[in-house]
Amino acid sequence: MSRSLFAALADALAATEIEQKLALTAGIAADWQAGRLDWRDQPGVALHCGLPARPELVSPRRVPKRNPKSPEGRARLVHAIVHIEFTAINLALDHAARFPGMPAQYYADWIGVAAEEAYHFTILRQRLQALGHDYGDFPAHAGLWAMAEKTAGDVLARMALVPRLLEARGLDATPPIQQKLAECGDEESARLLDIILRDEIGHVGLGDQWFRQLCAERGLEPESTYRRLLDDYEAPWPQAPMNEAARLAAGFSTDELAELVAARA
Repeated sequence: MSRSLFAALADALAATEIEQKLALTAGIAADWQAGRLDWRDQPGVALHCGLPARPELVSPRRVPKRNPKSPEGRARLVHAIVHIEFTAINLALDHAARFPGMPAQYYADWIGVAAEEAYHFTILRQRLQALGHDYGDFPAHAGLWAMAEKTAGDVLARMALVPRLLEARGLDATPPIQQKLAECGDEESARLLDIILRDEIGHVGLGDQWFRQLCAERGLEPESTYRRLLDDYEAPWPQAPMNEAARLAAGFSTDELAELVAARA
């Protein structure tokens, strides 16, 4: 007997215990593969993002600087990335749960991303534990989730401004972070970020693909629409230097990257 995909997603999204959220996310991925989830059943399901009691969430300005040259600074840096990956689980679950009426492949894509983000969270949390800390030991901020809330009413805006904008910023930030970690002798953390970067190119690429498909369905030119949405939602524009190779692999065009830089020059 099948059950509602949307009810299952809502349960996983609402989970506040870390291990429960991970288990429910894995269960959704397995049930989807086995055909036990009905994506055509679209009841009105209330969505709430459950969070653990820790970390304390503060404004980005109140997050202390993370200098990887000290052991605590390195742990704070890894903790920040662990928090991003935990948030990314919730984002992928919400991408799928928030927008009924999409094609089956849309749900397959974001269920798969949620499972990958859970894996990223797990391996980075293990690394954080090896550094003598755990998730929740340091404050974090909720900037990624704030944009999810702002785009809750439009799947096209969501694809543009979460995976294609905010998550794409991770493609730019990861290589410099890896370099800093390697310079401090933390080759293991830098190596784990190779896995994250590889998979995140794919995740941003899915956002790009769905954004472009939705633009085509609405008769919109994608790249100018993207720039308009940045202004309409008062979103942070992409900043140079960008990881051009990663962004091109994720679906951005050379002309678009040049236009984004020129528009903010």
